[in-house]
Amino acid sequence: MSSLHVCPALLISAPASGQGKTTITSGIARLFARRGLRVSVFKYGPDFIDPYWLELASGGAVYQLDMWMTGEQDCSQRLFEAAGQSDLILIEGAMGLFDGSPSAAKLAQHFRVPVVAVVDASAMAGTFGAIAHGLKTYASDMPWAGVFANRVASPGHAQMLSTALNDQADWLGSIERKSEITIPERHLGLVISDELTDAQARLDTLADLLETTPLGQMPKDALQKWNVEFSDPAVQDHTPALLQGKVIAIARDEAFCFIYAANIDALKKLGAEIVFFSPLHDACLPQCDALWLPGGYPELHLEALAANKGMLDSVKAAIEAQTPIWAECGGMMVLFDEIQTVDGNSHAVWGVIKGKVRMQKKLGGLGPQFMETSVGPLRGHTFHYSVCDSEIPATRTTIKHSQLSGLSAGESIYEVGSVQASYFHAWFASNLRASAALFLKSEQ
Repeated sequence: MSSLHVCPALLISAPASGQGKTTITSGIARLFARRGLRVSVFKYGPDFIDPYWLELASGGAVYQLDMWMTGEQDCSQRLFEAAGQSDLILIEGAMGLFDGSPSAAKLAQHFRVPVVAVVDASAMAGTFGAIAHGLKTYASDMPWAGVFANRVASPGHAQMLSTALNDQADWLGSIERKSEITIPERHLGLVISDELTDAQARLDTLADLLETTPLGQMPKDALQKWNVEFSDPAVQDHTPALLQGKVIAIARDEAFCFIYAANIDALKKLGAEIVFFSPLHDACLPQCDALWLPGGYPELHLEALAANKGMLDSVKAAIEAQTPIWAECGGMMVLFDEIQTVDGNSHAVWGVIKGKVRMQKKLGGLGPQFMETSVGPLRGHTFHYSVCDSEIPATRTTIKHSQLSGLSAGESIYEVGSVQASYFHAWFASNLRASAALFLKSEQ
């Protein structure tokens, strides 16, 4: 195998959140994929929702890249492998280009991936040029591809924006605001593509619009001006088969849908057999040795979750049998006695953890964290719009990671019998031994 793979690559970023990064990245992926190009798409930073759209657009699995949570070596390995089998790599950034620690800009600089800045220009004229110039030159060594204007009012408006640029070569095009390509939002981000019957049609309409832009009109050979060399990190795989022979049941449906593809891969590398089940629709758990309740939107499906008595009885029987259960965020929330929605109404749920979860309109937690274990830290993050009042004390907490403020106490971890539960979302590949321990009985 070659120690170097070369492939065109772009980081799609913006000056802030809400500029339309996911929309434009999905549209570019859909446009080139339907032309027959092999497009690999990544999402920078912790994110469960955007990848649904990126996967639908590209037709392939979308993995996360993060210079802290997944680590430089993991990023290098994934990009190297993608470059060896792709005609184009797209990386959707997080928040603004220089936001976060480490920011998407750090990834662009480290791997020399050219940046495309998406700017919501709906209320702009000449300032569009200033923003583009600032993003391009704020860091002296920033690899740069150009700027794309989103949500413009008219062709005349687009012309005004393009002439505001110091360098006309930076202009990659624009699209107008249209309801048929707008992706709906809610409290945790965009609505997941699976929930919209016209999701594919939206992406095709978006691709049609992008096809008229300078970026969209580029043939395959022209993309090579953005070629990036990705080196083989030559990582030796010494993954221990700690979960060999174990069957792990994973909740996956409309209520529990925050599952990293990399986490599934990690469990399989550890030797586990994976089975999926639906707490909403299935009558009971499948036969399994351990259980994972991932995050999602239990607050949107409270009546159905409470009504499925067979599933509740099956989960409680698994706990009585000392079946290891790892429950994170939404998976933890459903284990409480009740969930109170933002309108103040309380709904009974599974009653494993004594206490109440209260939904709120503001963030309850956000940012990178890690969980200390006997075999080292397990990295991950937190992102939730609820808080919980537990009648049982937390056994420990995760630790917030911040390059600015240092380390501090993070999310509570609750333990009830064989259950471990927290708002913390774990990135299993960051510590395979620690991840395996979540699904093994304590005496092992």
